Amino acid sequence: MTQIGKECHAHCAVYHQVGDCIMPREGVFAKVLTGGVLHPGDELVIEERKENRPYRAAVITLSDKGSRGERIDESGPVIVGELEKRGFEITETLLLPDDEEQLKKQLVRLSDQRRLDIIITTGGTGFAPTDITPEATLAVADRLVPGIAEAIRAESMRQTKRAIYSRAVSVLRKKTLIVNLPGSPKACRECLAVFMDTVAHPLDLLRYGASDCAEK
Repeated sequence: MTQIGKECHAHCAVYHQVGDCIMPREGVFAKVLTGGVLHPGDELVIEERKENRPYRAAVITLSDKGSRGERIDESGPVIVGELEKRGFEITETLLLPDDEEQLKKQLVRLSDQRRLDIIITTGGTGFAPTDITPEATLAVADRLVPGIAEAIRAESMRQTKRAIYSRAVSVLRKKTLIVNLPGSPKACRECLAVFMDTVAHPLDLLRYGASDCAEK
């Protein structure tokens, strides 16, 4: 389904669903699982597939220098590797400047349009004026998940007392978990170890709901 190249004259139902005019730019694509014939007046219902498919993830690195090609992103690949070792499917990796509006736009897109299970950000959680990751994350949040950030800080304090100054947050937007990690590759690996071994259950709750999750 696409209207790529056409001018958007009025906001359609797709716009009101995802909050962006994507039809002229991207369209909407679907994979046919079972063939059939559609007739005028037929009702179309979007249903989530409930088989044990991999959790889908995106990794976003925040770095002004990295986005300009002045620094190699080392943290993003570390996170990707750790997620893949645990069976996650990495759908996107992004390298963004420390820009709050850009980050908010990507978090909304990945949560609302791509409907990912989890988004991990790295960088931008400190005291520098350009460290805007927590603000952008909170701006798009529906609910807070403070326990993850608290546990990460507590464990990180075992490594360095400076971990107390981390402003990283963890939140939910719709059915997507968003977790801020620090910018250090070593710290990213240590922080992921804090919660990744238990994250499957809450992700199942988000994906399937309480009753279906209990059946699993």
